[in-house]
Amino acid sequence: MGRDRIGLADVLTAAEAAAPVRSLDVVAHNLRERFGARYVSFLFVDVVGRRLLRVNEEGAAPREHGADQVPLDGSVYNEVLRTQKVVVKANGAPEQQVFAPVSNRGDTIGVLEVRLAHLTQDILEQVEEVAHALAYIIVTDRRFTDLYHWGNRTATVTLAAEIQRQLLPSAPSCESAEFALAGALVPASDIAGDTYDYSLDENTLHLSITDAMGHDVDAALMATLLVNASRGARRAGADLAEQARQTHQALLDHGRRTFATGQLLRIALDGSGAQLVNAGHLWPLRLREGEVEEVKLHVNLPFGVPVQYPYEVQDIDLRPDDRLLLFTDGMQDRKAASVDLRGLVRDTAAEHPREAVRAMVGAVRDACAGQVQDDATVMCLDWYGPEGHRGNAGV
Repeated sequence: MGRDRIGLADVLTAAEAAAPVRSLDVVAHNLRERFGARYVSFLFVDVVGRRLLRVNEEGAAPREHGADQVPLDGSVYNEVLRTQKVVVKANGAPEQQVFAPVSNRGDTIGVLEVRLAHLTQDILEQVEEVAHALAYIIVTDRRFTDLYHWGNRTATVTLAAEIQRQLLPSAPSCESAEFALAGALVPASDIAGDTYDYSLDENTLHLSITDAMGHDVDAALMATLLVNASRGARRAGADLAEQARQTHQALLDHGRRTFATGQLLRIALDGSGAQLVNAGHLWPLRLREGEVEEVKLHVNLPFGVPVQYPYEVQDIDLRPDDRLLLFTDGMQDRKAASVDLRGLVRDTAAEHPREAVRAMVGAVRDACAGQVQDDATVMCLDWYGPEGHRGNAGV
């Protein structure tokens, strides 16, 4: 956007002057003025990653009448999100349909759909730039309104699910020069307390995954203790062992005699090392040069178990082009045990982590006929290394 062909400064100024719920209106006005766009809409990706919810200009359809939901699988929107490229469809109509990804740092927020009577390569590139600008506007505006929380929901949310969702990162996927990662969580019908988390600072990538004992609101409350104790220690600059200790102590002090398994990781962005604390959790899987293997670690007792000793900080062998998978037991529990998780890791090796985790949780959901008995959570990390080499992980 070196030449600012779309008048980005004007778009951002107009977006800031408008109400936070009017981001799409600002972008639609820009497209109408510049290119005579005849139709503009935005489609949110829902929180489960299987549907999109359409928002038109001047707001979405009234909730009481039901929003326009579009299945993602097999659609042009799926192609756009998977490839992160603009797609054009003529469909025999006088105007052409343009579908552009609305993404920010690897987080696929949705798809911008525009209908134009006249289309050139230059206009196509500018629509793509507008879609990218819309991503930044939405990331800013969603701090001030519930519209974007509503926009990625296509099902009723229970109290436990509301608590659980607010514990997760606001963006399920993230990219940097050194890595790409994605997480996904399929909640059980009576929420079972899974969480995942990540954060990036100047020198370090932080990851965590936890599984609190119990179900429903009690499990969600235990998960709240885990995530906030871990984040608090991390944000205070505590090392990994102290972060684990504070997480453990939070459950001892307030956890109603429950416990939780989990893993806490720190990866140095300069490639100097990666460390992990394993609190009674399943071993990660690592994909390297086409082979999937368990990363066999010493297992400490879960967080919250009264008889405890200092948590062991262990080194992990992580090399450029490795793919690392963290997951909870719901990914292999009961009916989900029929899912060949290792095979899926291999089969999705060439895909972005967000597509890999979508395939994995989709397989679990299908195996359970949509009725997951235990939260199923997965985090997928592609490590490129300090040189930022983006090879095909494991291929």
